[in-house]
Amino acid sequence: MIYYISHKINCIHMKFLSFLILFFFTSISSNSFSQKKAPKLMVGIVVDQMCYEYLYRYFDQFSDSGFVKLMQQGTNCKNIHYNYVPTFTGPGHASIYTGTTPNNHGIIANQWFVKETGKSINCVEDKSFHTVGSTSSNGQCSPQKLMVNTITDQLKMTYNNSKVISISIKDRSAILSGGHLSDGSYWYDKLEGKMITSDYFKSSLPDWVNQFNNQNLPDYLMKSDWTLLNSIENYNASGPDNSPYEHLLAGKLTPTFPYNFSKENKKYSLFTFLPAANSYLKEFAIKAIENEKLGQDEVTDFLAISFSSTDILGHAFGPQSVEIEDMYLRLDLEIAALLSYLESRIGREDFTLFLTADHAVLPVPQLLIDKKLSGGYLPLSTLILNLNDKLSTKFGAKFIQSYQNNNIYLDDATLKLLNVSKDSIQEFIRKEVENWKGVKRVYSSSEIEQQTFPSKWLKMIKNGWVKNRNGDLFIMLEPGYLSIYEDTAKGRLGTSHGSAFNYDTQVPLLWYGKNIPSIEVYEKLDITDITTTLAFLLDVSLPNATTGKPILKILNPHID
Repeated sequence: MIYYISHKINCIHMKFLSFLILFFFTSISSNSFSQKKAPKLMVGIVVDQMCYEYLYRYFDQFSDSGFVKLMQQGTNCKNIHYNYVPTFTGPGHASIYTGTTPNNHGIIANQWFVKETGKSINCVEDKSFHTVGSTSSNGQCSPQKLMVNTITDQLKMTYNNSKVISISIKDRSAILSGGHLSDGSYWYDKLEGKMITSDYFKSSLPDWVNQFNNQNLPDYLMKSDWTLLNSIENYNASGPDNSPYEHLLAGKLTPTFPYNFSKENKKYSLFTFLPAANSYLKEFAIKAIENEKLGQDEVTDFLAISFSSTDILGHAFGPQSVEIEDMYLRLDLEIAALLSYLESRIGREDFTLFLTADHAVLPVPQLLIDKKLSGGYLPLSTLILNLNDKLSTKFGAKFIQSYQNNNIYLDDATLKLLNVSKDSIQEFIRKEVENWKGVKRVYSSSEIEQQTFPSKWLKMIKNGWVKNRNGDLFIMLEPGYLSIYEDTAKGRLGTSHGSAFNYDTQVPLLWYGKNIPSIEVYEKLDITDITTTLAFLLDVSLPNATTGKPILKILNPHID
């Protein structure tokens, strides 16, 4: 009897102990799976046309609270490149946010030629939709030429209550980062000086956007001259203010400080050249966070910001200009202000931020020439005209229909009418064009599409190639060379981008905030790795066509 009672007590004790152990581990397991590791707010910042070297060229002039803070307290990926050509704004934003290259997502350039219509089309142009927020046609846009999903789309499909807002001065930058399911994509109307959208996204502007527009901030910001932030003696990372390599903007006799366009006829367009446009966009970002209540619940929201004025100014002045240096010193202050706002409103442990660029830029080729470095110009109007004359003499017709983005488009209707082999025309053009000074190589469409084991350069071209959007031949220029319409003194001012070379492909990539270690990463990375990394940080599946790899040093800093 005593044994029975004792045995019964022991059994009850063991069952109770087992229950406690089970409850303990169940609680741990339940908590670990219910605690969402993702941030409440993900912020993606793309700086249009930002060279990697700007982080270091201007480092001593930056504040401690902007770029330097991101570099020193976050993850600095120092060796990230674009892995395709052409390196333009549209493909750049699409590749950052889809995690794949143009041969998959379809955005092969900012605009491309359409043989059937004989016209060029913008990568987000869509006449089936209408402008919301102004009377101009600048809102007739959609993301429907983007053929795959973005990370922002994936977030929306995974978590119904997640909110995605994307903003920029440029339409393509806002639209391609926000994706197909954006809760609001907004861009600047250069005709009316206000933020607008398309009825693809919204039937009317939210009240907070109308209120923002009613402040007429461009007019207010343009009342003040753009003067140097610091004394001219401190701009040691640039050339002289009065440089022979820079365009003249409206009303200016020299490309020198100060700048003020408030009384010019096209003032709202000229506003986009000013650092004030970055201030304007930063203020709009803050209003979006406040009014859309981003980061205010347990489901991750996403804010995509793209600063465009760096590119708009950069084309006109080039990376060695005082104007670009001052632009970045002022952008640094905007980044610092945005970080301060995020940390006070959201909390550093509740948001994650990354900052990168959609491409970098070629130094002004004329400056390279004057310094006896490799560089030059390809004056296309004369060269293509002469080439068409040679085709007419040999084959009986001018078979080149258009030339765009270093693509030559052949007239298929004329080829068929005259029963001329496309292969023979392509081979003739290839031999002719490869004799032009500044041309490295010419590839035919069949070579690009069929090559199984391509060289590095051809692989980058293949990664950027979409049949029926690209042309029939692609011209790859030598390093330092730039295509221009005609070889004039004005044509040699300013610069551009788009090549497969490091000056166009290497960009910054900085991470900061929740789950981000303070490290430097020297591993060679592709721009498509950003979305793959975001997917793991956000607890979502990879978007449907993502080809990038995760940046393991961010996800697990202890991995060797």
